[in-house]
Amino acid sequence: MVQFHKGNRQEGLKLQEEFVAAFREEYKEKDHCSCKKACRYHGNCKECVAIHRAHQEHVPNCMQPILNQKIKLLSELTEHSIIEEISSLK
Repeated sequence: MVQFHKGNRQEGLKLQEEFVAAFREEYKEKDHCSCKKACRYHGNCKECVAIHRAHQEHVPNCMQPILNQKIKLLSELTEHSIIEEISSLK
């Protein structure tokens, strides 16, 4: 992503393709899914994301830690005061 952010789209695409090729080779026979929940779509990201997009209720479980990390950083801007608001919803 560094190359994309620097504006070097061609180099970014080249690195991205190299990553995908290495990923496909490495995980040809391995479980690559980071989701800890057992479901029938485990490892099938394409269908899992499509289902979650169709329901428009929440993001897949495997993406929640990534988003929570980003939200935590944003929450620091308001001294994490959102936690009180979220807690009062329960």
